[in-house]
Amino acid sequence: MFEQDVKEETLHIIREIEADPRATQRLISEKLGISLGKTNYLLNALIKKGLVKASNFSHHSAKLLKIQYLLTPKGFEAKLRLTYHFLKKKEAEYQRIKQEWEQLAAPAAVAEE
Repeated sequence: MFEQDVKEETLHIIREIEADPRATQRLISEKLGISLGKTNYLLNALIKKGLVKASNFSHHSAKLLKIQYLLTPKGFEAKLRLTYHFLKKKEAEYQRIKQEWEQLAAPAAVAEE
C-alpha cells in the first residue's frame, strides 16, 4: 500500500510541476497536503530518475536561488504510465464499491416488495 501511495503522490507532484514549473517545494507540499520533507525527497528522486530537470532562474546573486522544475520526455512518459495505473486502480475501487452496494441494496429491495 505504501508504494501505491508514493506512486500516487509522485503523479500529483508531476502534475503540479507541469501546471506551474516555478512552483516551490513549499507550495507543492501545501497543495498536496504532504510534508515539505517528503516533497523534497520525492522531487529529488524524480530528478535522479531523470523524470524532472531542475534549473535556476534567478539572475540576482544576492537573492536565494529560485528553482524551476521541468518535466523531461522521460517524465512525460512516466506521467502517462502513472496516470494509466492510477485510473485502473480507481476503476477497480469503483467496481468493488459498486458490488458491495449491490449486495447491501439487494436485501432492502426484497424487503420493499
